[in-house]
Amino acid sequence: MMRMGIDLGGTKIELVALGEEGEELYRKRVPTPREYEGTLQTLTALVQEAEAELGMSGTVGIGIPGVVSPFTGLVKNANSTWINGHPLDKDLGQRLNREIRVANDANCFAVSEAVDGAAAGKGVVFGVIIGTGCGAGVAINGRVHAGGNGIGGEWGHNPLPWMRADEFNTTQCFCGNADCIETFVSGTGFVRDFNAHGGNAKTGNEIMALVEQGDELAIAAFERYMDRLARSLAHVINVLDPDAIVLGGGMSNVEAIYPKLPALLRKYVLGGECDTPVVPNRFGCSSGVRGAAWLWSK
Repeated sequence: MMRMGIDLGGTKIELVALGEEGEELYRKRVPTPREYEGTLQTLTALVQEAEAELGMSGTVGIGIPGVVSPFTGLVKNANSTWINGHPLDKDLGQRLNREIRVANDANCFAVSEAVDGAAAGKGVVFGVIIGTGCGAGVAINGRVHAGGNGIGGEWGHNPLPWMRADEFNTTQCFCGNADCIETFVSGTGFVRDFNAHGGNAKTGNEIMALVEQGDELAIAAFERYMDRLARSLAHVINVLDPDAIVLGGGMSNVEAIYPKLPALLRKYVLGGECDTPVVPNRFGCSSGVRGAAWLWSK
């Protein structure tokens, strides 16, 4: 059985075809047309080209930066705004004459890492993407848990837990609320906080280089970041108690995160005990597109 996964992003569309055991058979990336009809045409052409090249047909799953509303069947919350308000799965399904499965790209990330990635074999996996923004997804037994409202895993748009007095009303999120987790634990939030305390950096990598040089301002910023990340993940553990947490996005490449987290999590998890594995992803930027293919794993 061949499974095709598509990562539908704002600037590029990527297709990967996987074999029965998850081996990669084919991959292609093209620019994203920034309008709906063109996007449908590009998706259709990518699938047809892959099948012609490989001489076989397969299932199709798509990861999008939004969700398909379970109430209307239309895409919503996508920052690729031209797909909002359209029945993407139905429209593409008619063109390709098959069922199309669509899921949030963070949920696809969680599925990928749960099926054959860093959390392979774990029952409940919480997949976190901490990069420019902050997203998350939930996979249960290798399948997406989208929830009744289609927003399962939207962890980044909850308030930062156990806020300090000097943290209240200090950030504004694009979602319209203040003090969202995203504004503190994303890479963008890390840089914002460092600069707000007197630093001058454009990227998290710059700050981490300063940490290694012993810069006191950078070290203090990283300590604040780690405490906020621990609080945010402890909140998830208290509610969901996942079997593993997998980190993705640019901040997941900061190796110093992983040895520091266990002790910090125990400070906030109920009962003071916590052995939840928090691990870096296996497939990097390919995890989302692989997870879209694995939407057809069962």
